[in-house]
Amino acid sequence: MVKQVADPFLTDPLSALHEYFDGIINVREGTYLFQEGMEVHELYCIQSGLVQISKSTLDGRELALRICKKGDLIGESSIFSNEPKHIFNAKVLENSSIYFIKKERLECKLFENPNLSLSFLKWMSEQYQITQTKFRDLILNGKKGALYSTLIRMANSYGVNTDNGILINIDMTNQELANFCGATRESINRMLSKLRKKGVISFQNKKITIHDLQFLKDEINCENCPVSYCRID
Repeated sequence: MVKQVADPFLTDPLSALHEYFDGIINVREGTYLFQEGMEVHELYCIQSGLVQISKSTLDGRELALRICKKGDLIGESSIFSNEPKHIFNAKVLENSSIYFIKKERLECKLFENPNLSLSFLKWMSEQYQITQTKFRDLILNGKKGALYSTLIRMANSYGVNTDNGILINIDMTNQELANFCGATRESINRMLSKLRKKGVISFQNKKITIHDLQFLKDEINCENCPVSYCRID
């Protein structure tokens, strides 16, 4: 019997790339690692901290797509592109230490190492699937569905089972939550209030506890995608 070996990128990109990193930088909370339109010179991998990936909308708002944590790779969409520019913003949510690798250096390593290249392609495919499902939820389910989907994804990413339900163990303001839903803070406030009155969720210290996850899934006709796709991180 052939022994199955865990894919290094899907299990731990930080370890898979560690020997190739060119250095590490410390980035302060509230600053940007990069912004849309900036030229791409490096790719990044988080050693510690949190970084939010977002897209600017035509009216000047930000649509949050992903919260990256330790081990996550950032800026991967530029690989093998000529004169690429960043298509997303990367805002640092807390003081972070981040490894970087020159784009050209990583491209060379991928050419030299077929196993690494295959792992990277599998990882890229999974990231694409995650992004596609998020856009699908935003487009097909409207603002309410976007909120419910985001809550489900947060439960999968940061949920902690308690006697009272699933605690989403990350601090997030209603405005930050609205950014993930492509909605205004006021509309999110109203929808969260309705969910609270129905007993679906509750709030305490900027954290949300979900008491009826199945209600949220039923409301958006959840397809029960693999948890690896249905995440916010």
